[in-house]
Amino acid sequence: MSLSGVLKSSPTGEPGAARSRKPRYEEDAAVVVRRHLRFGWWSLLLFLTLGIVLEALHGFKVGAYLNLSNSTRRLMWTLAHAHGTLLALVQLVFAITVRVTPNWPTGQRALASAALRSAAILMPAGFFLGGLTIYGGDPGLGIVLVPVGAVLLFLAVLLTALGLKHFEIDAKNTPGKSKGPR
Repeated sequence: MSLSGVLKSSPTGEPGAARSRKPRYEEDAAVVVRRHLRFGWWSLLLFLTLGIVLEALHGFKVGAYLNLSNSTRRLMWTLAHAHGTLLALVQLVFAITVRVTPNWPTGQRALASAALRSAAILMPAGFFLGGLTIYGGDPGLGIVLVPVGAVLLFLAVLLTALGLKHFEIDAKNTPGKSKGPR
């Protein structure tokens, strides 16, 4: 029995009986697309809800949010909302990009995917946590997450831009194209 047969065998030793799992970096593009669509839409819902909460804090004139001494908090939470909403939309665009670049190397695609999802968590979380506790007009320690998220976002965008050399358009699904003789 070959090494690959041993790796794919069941506990009983029968080759191929156990379902083989691909390493995370070798996941099918469809899995990555589905993950980013779900992450993007749920993130969009979360950050739009945060925006509604911020508007309510304005509307009800909540001092902990509107007082001049809390301007840093207001700025941090507004930045959390804005970055979260934008990065949720970027998740959706990334899903489309993965769909149209089927030959994008899986390792590079997986790294871009993980970096983008991490950035979409770290940046808004850093701004939000930075606004929870304010030290003499400066944001709290949570703000240290923002530069880490920014570096990951840069990496994700760079890898995605490089991955576009594998861009393909499926002619049969392109609007306005003939599907053959009639």
